[in-house]
Amino acid sequence: MYKSIADAETGEVSRLIMQQRAKATRTAVIEGAASIFEEVGYGNASLSDVTERASVTKGALYFHFKSKEDLALAVIAEQHNIVRVAGEQIAAAGLPALETMMRMCRTFGQQLLDEPIVRAGIRLTFEASAFNGDVKGPYHDWVTTMEVLTRQAQAEGDVRPDVDAADFARYLVASFTGVQMVSNVLTERRDVLKRIDDMWRFMMPALSPVTESTEPNSPAMETTKSLPEPPEETH
Repeated sequence: MYKSIADAETGEVSRLIMQQRAKATRTAVIEGAASIFEEVGYGNASLSDVTERASVTKGALYFHFKSKEDLALAVIAEQHNIVRVAGEQIAAAGLPALETMMRMCRTFGQQLLDEPIVRAGIRLTFEASAFNGDVKGPYHDWVTTMEVLTRQAQAEGDVRPDVDAADFARYLVASFTGVQMVSNVLTERRDVLKRIDDMWRFMMPALSPVTESTEPNSPAMETTKSLPEPPEETH
């Protein structure tokens, strides 16, 4: 016998509900894993800890992830996605390219304060040798984005034309990485937003095509001043 239309619709609804539940379970596992990885690192984390933190069964975890390595890579991918989506929203605002770069860096810094998945993803990136993870992708994407924006900023007259855009993009990503790492070690990132602003203030005189940009009150320095002030450190 043929299934009735009602039966077909019921089956479709059931399938959608199952998909939603599977998605919710996967999200819970990633969030639980991120929490554990952030706290104890990859080497000390166990899948039992993850299932307990995520409030899921081991069967549910293994349905989505075959190993701890797969789970770590999923956390890194989700971290990159969170940062990428925020960056795309900033880029879509139509701001000058130089200001876009600054705001992307500052937003990334804020995410390190607000988003456990972002913090866990960054920690796992530096521990990738423990699970042979290929984590070059997010760095390549970040460097490429900054190179494109640097070239755009040059076209807009905000960055010196003799600056090598590819070299600067790589330097910027490396500088940001170092700034947030040192901030984490010294203050648990309480001062990360200030340090990111400092990073840009130090770089601006070398980037600006205008000699007067080295002066504190020059127009080229106004972009860094216009960014919201970071919260005061708490001890």
